[in-house]
Amino acid sequence: QVQLVESGGGLVQAGGSLRLSCAASGSRFSINDMGWYRQAPGKQREWVAGITGGGYTNYANSVKGRFTISRDNAKNMVYLQMNSLKPEDTAVYYCKAVLYRGEAFWGPGTQVTVSS
Repeated sequence: QVQLVESGGGLVQAGGSLRLSCAASGSRFSINDMGWYRQAPGKQREWVAGITGGGYTNYANSVKGRFTISRDNAKNMVYLQMNSLKPEDTAVYYCKAVLYRGEAFWGPGTQVTVSS
């Protein structure tokens, strides 16, 4: 079992920045992939960015060039630096962790609101 807790969400004006953090704990097994997803009101949850255990990163086209995902394996942390935020980035942001043996876990989410 893995517990994930996101933090760093909040209210920011368009053009501003936020840094989300996700702390993972509780697993005796190593975490492989980690990622960030988001869900806006009335919309399906969508993938935002991912990072493998080896540090390879990938981004949704909508955030490429504005968001940066990183991780600290020693601390079991993953981060999402969000710059040049837009009102359409408003959503609940979720952290996801996938163990090497395949199980996936989600955090409860953190709200990001971007005002115009």
